[in-house]
Amino acid sequence: MTDPVTATPDSDLRPRFWENVPLEDLSKPEWEALCDRCGRCCLLKLEDADTQEIEFTNVSCRLFDGATSSCGNYALRKQLVKDCVVLSPENISRIAYWMPVTCAYRLLFEGRTLFDWHPLVSGRADSVFEAGISMHDRVIPEYEINEDDLEDHIIEGMA
Repeated sequence: MTDPVTATPDSDLRPRFWENVPLEDLSKPEWEALCDRCGRCCLLKLEDADTQEIEFTNVSCRLFDGATSSCGNYALRKQLVKDCVVLSPENISRIAYWMPVTCAYRLLFEGRTLFDWHPLVSGRADSVFEAGISMHDRVIPEYEINEDDLEDHIIEGMA
């Protein structure tokens, strides 16, 4: 395994910051580095109004690029997609339950550690894909399905 991502003279990341810096004290580059680029947060979700149980679908936000597993317009995502959530230390307490259980933001908020496949731990961006976590080429864009059919696209076991 490659050494984990650490700070270098030209880096804005403190060594192993995710292990000892509270979310609210992270720099902007450290906050962004927590994202493993899996794309799971960009999946459309169904929430049970009574239990707040979340079901993930294989239907992605219209901005999600399934070939690159990234947002097609990250800088303007909130302006282009009204329901897009811009996660921050200020709102994570309200939104963490809505994030995938594998999400670094959720894991750290809940006091847990990152998985071995996370790029900060593995030192390799492709470890997310190799672990089967990435939604790369596994989604249908929301504009290709009828919203009434969303329940037909639930991914079993992904919570």
